Amino acid sequence: MKYLWLLLPAIGWGILPLIVVKTNSKVVNQIFGTAVGTLIVSIFVMIILRPSLSVTTFIMAAVAGAMWIVGQLGQYTAYQRIGVSQTMPISTGLQLVGTSLVGVFIFGEWATTTARIAGFVGIALLIVGAVLTSINDHGEANNVHGSKATTLLMLLLTTIGYIIYNAIPRALTTSGIAIFFPESVGMVIGVLIYIFATHRTTALREPASWRSLIIGFVFSIASLTYILSVRDNGVNTAFVVSQLSVVISTLGGFIFLHERKSKRGYIFTSIGLVLIVVGAIITSVF
Repeated sequence: MKYLWLLLPAIGWGILPLIVVKTNSKVVNQIFGTAVGTLIVSIFVMIILRPSLSVTTFIMAAVAGAMWIVGQLGQYTAYQRIGVSQTMPISTGLQLVGTSLVGVFIFGEWATTTARIAGFVGIALLIVGAVLTSINDHGEANNVHGSKATTLLMLLLTTIGYIIYNAIPRALTTSGIAIFFPESVGMVIGVLIYIFATHRTTALREPASWRSLIIGFVFSIASLTYILSVRDNGVNTAFVVSQLSVVISTLGGFIFLHERKSKRGYIFTSIGLVLIVVGAIITSVF
């Protein structure tokens, strides 16, 4: 079973962006469906497994879930503006760089000189890989002006939400299964704040929002199997294999969503994906 747990997170997170786009709904519908769908699954997990956790842990996990919404809003918006095949490599690269730096400066990882050198080489590969995926056939960042530049800036800023989401559980001693429910509560709270702050309350009763529950179900399966993979395969192995999701989603954008690039663009994207995966391996192993 451990090999099944190893592969399911990559598959689940890889096809998730494709499902999001295929819903043909607005970002507010997608993010609502994701959060509520995740909450539904987490309630069943809570009832069946009955994990214990303190009030402090619950609050911190809920904050992490709310911050995840910030990152996911940026990603969902970018899907519509620049496509899945371009969003995912850039977003993944930014997350890996940010999470690695938090690990170094806050949690004291990469304690030896060798680890630091290897780690920063990995970060450099992640950055170069993310940049290469946005190269067009003229060798420059594809349309990095106007709305494209705004989208990239938005991805950069909202990635802070993902980084906080990943950092908080590392400061807790409670298992991943236990914090899954409070994280989902935080996700729903974060979504409701977003909906009311942007005056989009009609989304609460739109059919598209409830059809988008499937997004939350898929996300939950990927997240829960990742937790099981960490248990059975170890953190490093589980994490590295899960990063193959960026390859699945990027290729899926080309194949199933019919997103197009020039021949040169495909080559640069392929090289960029390889560098991102290699960078992920290096930063996690050390």
